This record gives sequence, C-alpha cells and structure tokens, in this order.
Amino acid sequence: MLKVCILDDYQDVIRHLKCFQLLDGYDIVLSHRAERNPQELAKIIGDAEVLVLTRERTVINEELLRLLPHLKLISQTGKIAPHLDLNACTERGICVAEGIGSPIAPAELCWALIMNAVRKLPEAMIAMKQGKWQINIGQSIYGKTIGIWGYGKIGQRIARYSKAFGAEVLVWGSESSRQKALEQGFTAAASKEDFFRNADVVTLHLRLLPQTFGLVKTEDLMMMKDGAFFINTARAELVEKNGLENVLKSGKNIFVALDVFENEPIYDPDFPLLKYNQVICTPHLGYVEWNSYELYFSKAFENIIRFDNGTLVEFANPEVLKK
Repeated sequence: MLKVCILDDYQDVIRHLKCFQLLDGYDIVLSHRAERNPQELAKIIGDAEVLVLTRERTVINEELLRLLPHLKLISQTGKIAPHLDLNACTERGICVAEGIGSPIAPAELCWALIMNAVRKLPEAMIAMKQGKWQINIGQSIYGKTIGIWGYGKIGQRIARYSKAFGAEVLVWGSESSRQKALEQGFTAAASKEDFFRNADVVTLHLRLLPQTFGLVKTEDLMMMKDGAFFINTARAELVEKNGLENVLKSGKNIFVALDVFENEPIYDPDFPLLKYNQVICTPHLGYVEWNSYELYFSKAFENIIRFDNGTLVEFANPEVLKK
C-alpha cells in the first residue's frame, strides 16, 4: 500500500471522519501543525508517496518538491489555487488530483460574520462574561444594502440570504456576474465607485487569480459610507497589501470582519488587525465544518484509492500520464 501524508490537520479531526475508513490498510502520517520551512516540512512528509492537502494551507513549490523524490500523487481537497505550482509538479512527474467543494459552509460563515458585525455581538458577549450588561447597541440587516463583489455560488447564496432578511442587494463584478444578478431580480452597480459608495455592507466572493491580487484598493475602502461594514471570507490577497490597516489607521469609521489572512495560521496575539475594536476575526473557518470535511476528504481519499488501483482519475495535469 502507498504511504500517505496528510498535512495541516490543525484540530486533529481527520482521523475521526467517517471517510477516514477509506484509507484502512494504508500507511498514514498525520501532521497537526503548520510548517512553512521547506526543509522541516520535507522531514514531516518523509518518504510518503501521496500528499493530501487541506485546501490551501501549505505552499507546494519547486523548493519543496525537490526534497520529496518519492512523491507520486498530490490529492487536493477542493480545487487547486496559487498555493500549488502545477508546472513544477508536472515537471517532476507528480500527478495532481483535484477534489470538489461546496458553497454552503463558507456562505453560512460569511452571513454569520455579517450578523455578528452589524449587531455587534462579539463585544456584547465578551462584556457579559466580564459582568457587564448591554454595553453597546447594534443595527438590523433589514433595509440595508448588501454589496456583493463576485456573483458565483457563494455570492448568489449571500444574495438570497440578504433578500430573506429584507435587505437590498447590490452586485459588482464581471459583466456576466452583473447580468446574472439582474436576471435574478437584483441590482447591478453602475461602477466600482457606485458599489463602494452605496453599499452598507461590502462582502468579497472572488477567486484569487493573478488578475485579482490587490484588486480592492485603499481608495475603494475610503469611499465606503461612514459606519459601513467590510467583510472578507474569500482571500486576504484580494485587498492590496496593508490596505485595510491604512484605512483603519486613518480613522475612517468602518467596521471589518475577516476570516482570511495573508499568512496563516496566526498564533500571534499581537497581530495588528486584532488590536482594533472595530475588527472581528475568525481563524479561516469558512469551509471548516463537519459536513464539508466529509465531502472534501472523501473525494481526496477516493482519488488515492483510484490512483492506487490504476483506475481513472481526473488529474489537473493529465500530461504527466504521457510521461
């Protein structure tokens, strides 16, 4: 049987999943801590022939791959993204199998952050544990304009949640995204400026691609309404580097809720964004939910079994097979 290494199982939950039984009989190494140093990471992986990635938690590049001569397959949970150098894998004859995902848990987490930020629940809960009562007052979602940048599966769910809560929906993104929003009875922003100036809540739902790096500029955030809310559960790099900090340091009155960060995981309680009262943060929990894990890892494990048995696997780099 193949030797399999599963990385970044932060909560030590993967072995408790029902689908983990699919790997019965395989030689399994589970790693529960993040390791960014390629040399140290290579020691953890050792002579494993298969690497299972938990979404985008580990960077897979040429520097690491050349330290892993035994590696034959990378089984990705969900789709591959910029964390993985597909060309480097192909050059080394390493097959990369993609998985599947679901918009349900990420959309629910995003909506939970919107609700918590707008109603100011985190501060109230902390204060109550300190013996204080009703130290603040939040707002309702009803009647607000929820600005959605990116109208894919998650963005469309947020639009439906917004409608159910009696909010208006304003969509920005590609021409096809705006057209789809119009077809579904929502409003498309006339311009990016119109979007940022008119939304009470701005939430990002874009993929991180070369053309979307730093897409949200400091000046965009500065255009937001006084007391507006900025939510990012997509990717931190969608916002230009230091953009949020620059806006917060300026004294601009906006509230921020984040689930994603440029360098994860964050173990530093002095991380700058944690210091602002108007910022709430969660540790990238968007897809981190039992049903999602069962979905993601069952597909990743099934791809390992099919690879081991020589049956058809849909590789992201099928040209490796020709080699």
